[in-house]
Amino acid sequence: MKAMLLNKITDVSVDTHPLDAAGLPVPEPSGDELLIKVYTCGVCHTELDEIEGRTPPPVYPVVPGHQVVGTVMGLGSAVRHHNLGERVGVAWFYSSCGECEYCLSGNENLCADFKATGRDANGGYAEYMTVPENSAFRIPDVFSDAEAAPLLCAGAIGYRSLRLTNLKDGQNLGLTGFGASAHLVLKMVRYKYPNTKVYVFARSDKERRFALELGAVWAGDTAVKSPEGCHAIIDTTPVWKPVVEALKNLLPGGRLVINAIRKENMDKDYLLKLNYPQHLWMEKEIKSVANVARRDVAEFMELAAEIPIKPEVVEYPLRDANKALYELKKGGIKGAKVLRIF
Repeated sequence: MKAMLLNKITDVSVDTHPLDAAGLPVPEPSGDELLIKVYTCGVCHTELDEIEGRTPPPVYPVVPGHQVVGTVMGLGSAVRHHNLGERVGVAWFYSSCGECEYCLSGNENLCADFKATGRDANGGYAEYMTVPENSAFRIPDVFSDAEAAPLLCAGAIGYRSLRLTNLKDGQNLGLTGFGASAHLVLKMVRYKYPNTKVYVFARSDKERRFALELGAVWAGDTAVKSPEGCHAIIDTTPVWKPVVEALKNLLPGGRLVINAIRKENMDKDYLLKLNYPQHLWMEKEIKSVANVARRDVAEFMELAAEIPIKPEVVEYPLRDANKALYELKKGGIKGAKVLRIF
């Protein structure tokens, strides 16, 4: 089968071809695994983090890709809940131990043995892949293969972030950073919490205008104070300044949810601006989001179909995966990037 392999850590801004085309044997499913024929796979910023070493694979080579949509073509001997021919999606969550306190409580994303699709196990930048059956989710008919792929990551992690705010209808929500995940959160909030005001903090004037078009009541720069305080704020950025500035805009007892797999060091000194009375006093909270659990993917896909949420997508053939990654690194192209495998 055709596949794209990551063989080493490299800087995508310098090395514009970080992945190597390869021919691999079609994997065979065993035990509770499904064999999936991959039709589409989203291209995500997390792939850049893997390639550039911020969340590197444990072994090389590996097939990246964790926003996978395809058809079940083979069943391991222990599969009980899926059938041949089903259309399914695979997200960042690949597997966990299934026995620890976190797994047993539905928080398998916190398991010490958590494994990620496309990092710890081969993912969707290939014609076929295998996955444990309880990590494959049926895709609602309302979505095309290309539309469904980006929802499996940005949508699911955005849904978890919103859940962790404990927001109630009518309370104010802030969003700092307005990329793929945040704009899906805004669409969810408009549907689930119609009386909630959403305030958006973003550096880009283009992002601020887009937020207002989608229903935000106000949009301003990252460091600007919002007209009203927020009961909760979700930060989707990879840097530290938005964290410090968001804390100023939290109401007493408010919660800042940081939806990021990593924070970069470029502006780490901004943390020295923290002032306890202004930023942290009055029982304000900071909570991070770590990965996604199965519940997040399943519940979000149902909600997205109900609303419905239809992302804009730009498709690339598998052979152009490096081009898609480089353009993602540069930014500026509207729409989620999706590889078309078949």
